[in-house]
Amino acid sequence: MPTNHPAGSEPAPEADASPTAPPDAPSGAPSGAPPDAPSGALSGIVVADFGRVLAGPYMTMLLADLGADVIKIERPGSGDDTRAWGPPFADGQATYFLGVNRNKRSVALDLADPEDRAAARAIVDRADVLVENFRPGTMERLGLGFEEVRRTNPGLVYCSVTGFGTDGGASLPGYDLLVQAMGGLMSVTGEPGGRGTKAGVALVDVITGLHAGFGILAALRHRERTGEGQRVEVSLLGSLLSALTNQASAHLGAGVVPRAMGNRHPSITPYEVFEAQDRPLVLAVGNDRQFRALCERLGRPELAVDDRFVTNSARVAHREALTAELSGALGTRTADAWFEELTAAGVPCGPINDLAGAFALADRLGLGARVPEEDAGPGQVAHPVRFGATPPAYRSAPPRLGEHTDEVLAEIRPVDNSNAGR
Repeated sequence: MPTNHPAGSEPAPEADASPTAPPDAPSGAPSGAPPDAPSGALSGIVVADFGRVLAGPYMTMLLADLGADVIKIERPGSGDDTRAWGPPFADGQATYFLGVNRNKRSVALDLADPEDRAAARAIVDRADVLVENFRPGTMERLGLGFEEVRRTNPGLVYCSVTGFGTDGGASLPGYDLLVQAMGGLMSVTGEPGGRGTKAGVALVDVITGLHAGFGILAALRHRERTGEGQRVEVSLLGSLLSALTNQASAHLGAGVVPRAMGNRHPSITPYEVFEAQDRPLVLAVGNDRQFRALCERLGRPELAVDDRFVTNSARVAHREALTAELSGALGTRTADAWFEELTAAGVPCGPINDLAGAFALADRLGLGARVPEEDAGPGQVAHPVRFGATPPAYRSAPPRLGEHTDEVLAEIRPVDNSNAGR
């Protein structure tokens, strides 16, 4: 396995300068943001982004949407692996890369070259945040490890994303599919008795990116109070185990080893897919009130007072009998008809949409889930968080490889004032 394989990947192989410290605390890192730096909640935060593929780039894009100046450092010639991950393509670029790299500046540097490595170090010395997902030990060998760079930038928040941590799992490659398998997610996904099914997207990478962003913001808050940077470490396996929530707590708290149940829930019913007259319909009934409303609308009020179904625990114990009763009633009308009637009654339900249907729904609900192409290029999903005072901004399309190399190097190059005043 190559030593620089990124963790957080699918198979393929951040007004002023930095946050102000309290009066008696040491200052943080000097900001390297250009004079025309964007506004936003994270305006003035500079991110040296060595991350590749998904977990790191997704997280740094979200930071960039909020005003951070993200400098994406890439290999000359090829760049981020996902630049080649197509089809599909849009405007000649892989949509995979386009989906997680807007609002960034791309700098092409060969970290094996001493001059380019010195330029990367200069970027890091002016940064507030560094993000990397190399195999553990790689940044140290390049002279860009945390202990090395903190000597010249003590306020740096240094975020490392790994597959299985930096101790016993340091040598394991950080593939999303591998972590879904070894971390237990596939064992609770898919049909009962199956051999395990992966999620339809690299979900572990996405969750890990969100955890990394959470950690970075907490570390920046600490630096604001103390002037002190720190290392933030996030692993794919640790993030997945946390995200398994109820399934993980069932195991740790009650000794249960959960298994795949298809579209059913281990602790709630009816909470699964049913067949309406024309297509599948999901019911997500979470309490007894909703169950009684469901039974009324289905014309089966007697089910709500049946001892087998009167409480959630009873319904779980008699799941098969309840499913048979509900299936017969739901098969008499279309999914859309049931959606209208049951939703009006406060019963959570809905059809299974494809992505076209999902975006159409978001459009109808006024969620603004699409970024206009003229703002950030094709294929952009909007930042999911709404802010009342500092909304996300879409300033630029995903960069071409090395598009901002000269611009960024000019910013970090020392100014020669030897002839000033002559």
